[in-house]
Amino acid sequence: MNFLWPQNLWFLLALPLLVLAYLWLLRRKKKMAVRYASLSIVKEAMGKGQQMRRHIPPALFLLAMAAMLLATARPVAVVTLPSNQQTIILAMDVSGSMRATDVQPNRLVAAQNAAKAFITELPRHVKVGIVAFAGSAQVAQLPTTNREDLFTAIDRFQLQRATATGNAIVISLATLFPDDGIDLQALQGGRDRQRGFAIDTEKKEKKERQPVAPGSYASAAIIMLTDGQRTTGVDPIEASKLAAERGVRVYTVGIGTVDGETIGFEGWSMRVRLDEEALKAVAQKTAAEYFYAGTAQDLKKVYESLSSRLTVEKKETEVSALLAMAAAALALLSAGLSLLWFNRIL
Repeated sequence: MNFLWPQNLWFLLALPLLVLAYLWLLRRKKKMAVRYASLSIVKEAMGKGQQMRRHIPPALFLLAMAAMLLATARPVAVVTLPSNQQTIILAMDVSGSMRATDVQPNRLVAAQNAAKAFITELPRHVKVGIVAFAGSAQVAQLPTTNREDLFTAIDRFQLQRATATGNAIVISLATLFPDDGIDLQALQGGRDRQRGFAIDTEKKEKKERQPVAPGSYASAAIIMLTDGQRTTGVDPIEASKLAAERGVRVYTVGIGTVDGETIGFEGWSMRVRLDEEALKAVAQKTAAEYFYAGTAQDLKKVYESLSSRLTVEKKETEVSALLAMAAAALALLSAGLSLLWFNRIL
C-alpha cells in the first residue's frame, strides 16, 4: 500500500498518547475508588466480565482513530474491480485445418463450443462481435448483446482454405473503430502496403489517431483463435502494430498440434503447423497474452481464464473512503456498546 500524502502518517504518533491518557484515567479512577470502605467490594461488584467490557469501547474508538488518520494520508492499493470492458471481438479461424480431430470432436466444434460457453459467462452488458477468417476475414456478427444472434453466427461457420491472421486483426479493429477509415480492401488492392492497412486519403487528416500506450484502451479487446500459421494476407505483426497504437489488446489462442500434421480433404492435402512465435509476438506487442490449448478441455479453461480477466481488472485505487467508512463504523460501535453497557459514551 502506498500513500499520496505520507506526511500525514506522523499523526499516528498521537495514538500512543491517547493510550497513555486512557491508562492515566484508569489509575485516577482507582485512586478515587479507595475512598470506599473496601476496594475488594467494588471489584467483586464489577466482576471479571464487567472489567473486561469497560476496555472494549475505548479500544474500538482507538481503532477508529487509527483508521481515520490513515484515511487522511490518502492510501492507494491495488484492488480488483469490475472491468470497463464494453466490447469483445472474437476472431475465429475457419480454415480447412480446423477439421482436424486431434482436438475432439474436431478443432472447429471444440472452438465453437468453447466460444459459446465464454459468451454465456460474460456479463449481459458486454457486447461481443464475431470475425471469421481463413484466406480472408469477414464480420460474421457485429457487436451485440444478443447471445442468440452470436450463437447463430458461430454455428454458421463454413470452412475455407488458407489462413490470414493479419486480416482478422485488421477487420476486428475496423469493427471496433468504424470511423477511422481502416480499409483492408485498399490494402488487398495494392495501396498503402507498408503499413499493413489503408485509410481513405480524403479522411486521413480527420481520422488519424495519436498513438497511445499499448493495452491502455480499456473499452474493448480482441481474442484471436487459430490453429495454423499465416499463409496469406496482411502480416500479423504489422496488424498488431495498428492495434497497439490504439491501445487494444489482442489475446491470442493457439489450438492444435505445435509440431504440425498433414490434413487431407477431397483429394488435396496440406501441412498445418501452429506458429506460436507469431501469436506470442502479436500478444506481446499489444500488451496481451498468448494461450495454448492442446485439447478441448484446455481450450475451455483458456476461455474461462479470459472471461475472468476481461470482466474484472486490478487497478491502483485510492481507498481513503473505505478507511473513513471503517472509522465511522468503529466509532458508532464503540459509542453503542458504551451506551448499552454503561449508559454513557466512553
